[in-house]
Amino acid sequence: MNGAAAPWLLLRGLTRESRHWGRFPQQLGEAFPGAPVICLDLPGNGKLNAMESPSSVEAMADWCHAAVARLGIAVPCRVLAMSLGAMVAVAWAQRHPGDVAAAVLINTSLRPFSPLYQRLRPANYLRLLCLFGAKPSDRELETAILDMTTRLQPDPAAVIEQWLQWRQQNPVSRRNALRQLLAAARYRAPRERPLERLLLLASARDALVDTRCSLQLTAQWDAHIIVHPAAGHDLPLDDAAWVLERLRCWFDGSGAVP
Repeated sequence: MNGAAAPWLLLRGLTRESRHWGRFPQQLGEAFPGAPVICLDLPGNGKLNAMESPSSVEAMADWCHAAVARLGIAVPCRVLAMSLGAMVAVAWAQRHPGDVAAAVLINTSLRPFSPLYQRLRPANYLRLLCLFGAKPSDRELETAILDMTTRLQPDPAAVIEQWLQWRQQNPVSRRNALRQLLAAARYRAPRERPLERLLLLASARDALVDTRCSLQLTAQWDAHIIVHPAAGHDLPLDDAAWVLERLRCWFDGSGAVP
């Protein structure tokens, strides 16, 4: 498999942490033997919840560059990222091209290619205003997030219980959540494709971000895209096997996409 030993760096989205990948990192390691899989928490999330979240995607990308050097991770690496994490991956590849050999972007949306009503579906506006404006319980918050981001969960109650435990262990402050939201809203992606090897994965039933965002990005950057017909925003959680099969095909040396 082409570049089998190149490390994988995984980046999650808004207020999410490494554990929200579930078993996906282990499965990715099994699919690409010999390739280290490293999950990075962005400042303000997960084990870094005591840190202040940067208020710009560019600062998050610079933090990733410094973290890779500090941890001694071999570069260039492959970055797989979703949502806000995918924005960070784009900025990272643009600002530090020697770090990123390839990127897989999942259900992201980028200015200036997509309007606000596609980057965040209008059906979520009132719900998010209530979540950020009031003080919902942890259970209400995690239930709302699961409802907005998944479509194929056989046991949503079990997922919520796990997420609640993680939230209690590593709570994300309201201030950091707002700073991450601000960073995502302000970021403008480059009009030119930031790296040669780029794959987009999207979900046709994403209730949070319109699939047209990924399609428009594909057209702008002349990139490859594959759309899952039934999954939600959190594609690796909804159908990890599907994601892994597409990655195997993409990185088998031919670049072919089924």
